Amino acid sequence: MSREDSALSRRHFLAATGAATAAVAWTAKSYARVIGANDRIRIGFIGVGGMGSAHLAAINELKDPDNVEAVAVADCWLTRAQKGAETVSAPHAVQDYRKLLDMRDIDYVTIATPEHWHSHMTIDAMDAGKAVYCEKPMTHSIPEAQEVIKKQKATGLALQVGVQAMSDDSYSSAAQAIEEGVIGQVVQAQIEYVRRYGKQGPWRRDDLADDTPKPPDLDWDAWLGSAAKIPWNPHHYFEWRNYAAYSGGICTDLFIHRITRIMKACKLTYPRRVVGMGGIWQWPDGRDLPDNFEMICEYPRGMTVYVLGTMSNRVGVDHLIRGYRGTLYFTPSGWVAKDKDGKVLATHTKTGGEEIVPHHSNLHRHLRSGEPLNCPAELGLAGVVAVNMANESWRASRMMGWDARNEKMVPADTLESSHFPDAPAAAATE
Repeated sequence: MSREDSALSRRHFLAATGAATAAVAWTAKSYARVIGANDRIRIGFIGVGGMGSAHLAAINELKDPDNVEAVAVADCWLTRAQKGAETVSAPHAVQDYRKLLDMRDIDYVTIATPEHWHSHMTIDAMDAGKAVYCEKPMTHSIPEAQEVIKKQKATGLALQVGVQAMSDDSYSSAAQAIEEGVIGQVVQAQIEYVRRYGKQGPWRRDDLADDTPKPPDLDWDAWLGSAAKIPWNPHHYFEWRNYAAYSGGICTDLFIHRITRIMKACKLTYPRRVVGMGGIWQWPDGRDLPDNFEMICEYPRGMTVYVLGTMSNRVGVDHLIRGYRGTLYFTPSGWVAKDKDGKVLATHTKTGGEEIVPHHSNLHRHLRSGEPLNCPAELGLAGVVAVNMANESWRASRMMGWDARNEKMVPADTLESSHFPDAPAAAATE
């Protein structure tokens, strides 16, 4: 990709992710489905398991302040759909999500299902004229994410991706500070998502027996969808994050939360090269995704991003961005930038947070007035690219590269990759 092409791609991405310009607000208004300020927004819910239940709770909290109403709940386990409908006083509970999409009075849907369903349901929802709040990752694969982007552009409907930390303004404000040169030329960032699980390991239920029967009103074939058709397996249903047919595991379920923060703060799009490392080191229990993982991404602007993800030890690393002039440290209250001697260069006290309620409210304001989405489809795609490249690197034992001309990941050694940034660096200053 030439420097001019890269700059054009970068400008398009920054506009799409709400880079604090008047043009951005107008762009948002042009593609949003604008609802009157006093009109009630009506919502349907697809998938109401763990994360889906959090969406129900959020909308209950927002019913009066945001003037929203739950219309229908869909889940392939009908009992779960019925309980979800009771939770939000929705008049309809259905097993087939397509019946929910047929309801004309629904303005947007939440999608909180296993990853392998995200793209299909999102596209179906937009074809039915619905805006979408889709849980992270936006899709299970890169080609799926690209198809979702095409559909979003074709319909002009809003798509909010469920990386809730994007409703914490620490990252947009950090982007502005970095753009203004507060820490100088950025060269590296690091972040983590660490946990320590008990003997059952990541995403296992210690009370789940191999012979747990299928609930009689659960449509197993519908749940499998595009995945391989297999007999009922309680571990695949209740512990799906451990299996590549339905999830990307640590990388797509956890790292997507973290690397998207750095992407927003450093205005990153697609990585140039990615390495994923780890293994099934502690819990060889039938899972086919790693239980400990790390990734390193190299970006064309001339920086790397390191993400640590052990599930065996919860001691983390500082979340920070390193520049030539100083370092920006993310803190529970916002961020602080310091020079090499510890002198404070700038600080920020955050508003918002990594919470589902403000993320929904941002979507509501977008639908009513065109407020830029905090995590739009383009940012969702950039995250899907990075984490899928890391997972493929791990599977193939090979560094992966981004073929910008053909917009796909390929083995990095098949590309002619530059060792220089796409744009000239600013002059180095102390």
